[in-house]
Amino acid sequence: MDDPGLDGAAHDRALAGLMRLNAWSRSHRLLWRGIAAHAREVNRAGRALRVVDVATGAGDAPIAMSAWARREGLRIEWVLCDRSGHALEIAAAAARAADVAATTLEADAVAAPLPCEGDVATCSLFLHHCDPADATRVLGHMAAAASRAVGVTDLDRTRGGLLLAWLGSRALSRSPIVHHDATASVRAAFTRSEIASLARDAGLHGVEVRAAWPARWTLWWRRA
Repeated sequence: MDDPGLDGAAHDRALAGLMRLNAWSRSHRLLWRGIAAHAREVNRAGRALRVVDVATGAGDAPIAMSAWARREGLRIEWVLCDRSGHALEIAAAAARAADVAATTLEADAVAAPLPCEGDVATCSLFLHHCDPADATRVLGHMAAAASRAVGVTDLDRTRGGLLLAWLGSRALSRSPIVHHDATASVRAAFTRSEIASLARDAGLHGVEVRAAWPARWTLWWRRA
């Protein structure tokens, strides 16, 4: 799916397949507790929490969390960032349809610092696309853009995770891109100890990395 020459229709089918996989695995919930806690703190100060979502893709994670925020009476504004203009068009349309307060921003978090700021910077299921040096840069750019915290979730490189990816991608999508990317992503993913080390290299000292189901980890860092 990272191929810039990918046909638009094939890209759409792959995005739809990934959205089903994410919904099945409940990946969107992995960062929600931390985001909600920050939203409560900031809302008490009389303003909305501003969240910068890096490599947002179709924006399905922020849109899902916006629905939960609405039910809990929390105010969150989103900045949806991605290097793919096509993905951002899909994300913007989905945000409008769900009445989500969101702006879109075309930005490559690997290549350069983010041209925006927020209270919290988040990233879901993207770092496995990066080599260690690029992942370190992304984490550093996220920390620089966040006044309060950084939250990341991604695949954990385990045998069980590889099996789940193979089975889930074929059960929930007919896209050959999804079939390929699901298992390739697990093979390319970082373990919990590896991502903790990269985060420290990026200056995120005191980072906390925890295992999460299914075959995921979550990383949280809070600015002192």
